[in-house]
Amino acid sequence: MSAADEILDVVDEHDRVVAQLPRGQVYAENLRHRCVFVRARDAEGRIFVHRRTPTKLIFPSLHDMFVGGVVGAGETYDDAALREAEEELGVSGLPRPEFLFKFLYDGGAHGTWWSAVYEVRCELPVNPQVEEVAWHAFLTEEEVEGHLGDWKWVPDGLAAYERLRAPRAAD
Repeated sequence: MSAADEILDVVDEHDRVVAQLPRGQVYAENLRHRCVFVRARDAEGRIFVHRRTPTKLIFPSLHDMFVGGVVGAGETYDDAALREAEEELGVSGLPRPEFLFKFLYDGGAHGTWWSAVYEVRCELPVNPQVEEVAWHAFLTEEEVEGHLGDWKWVPDGLAAYERLRAPRAAD
């Protein structure tokens, strides 16, 4: 089964399921669905950052400071967060990611999706999926901040990152 054939829950503005359709159709028709974002940190607290492969259906070749993806039909956000983190990092046995918050992302021409944001500590050696990740490194927060202006980032991940930074900026 291709990624475009994966069945997703289509949801309303209150995150209630209203249909189940193939991912390709959901993307083509810009239907609201669910995604998870997991900020993975290594034992030193550095953030896993990667550049997506050019073959990705959405936001190809852009950098991201989260691993994650779509929530499958009938799947919980929590289960999707663990599944996506283990798949993209290429590990098994991660602790369950900690839920931080959820927001409705508006991607304009790309559609909208409910976005659940998590964090997990990954002290295992990573072996990211070559189909998903073209490049990766663990970077300090200062290094991530330093690249915000000179790397092209996925807009939904950047929106989640800005929301994570907001409480710090208020302090």
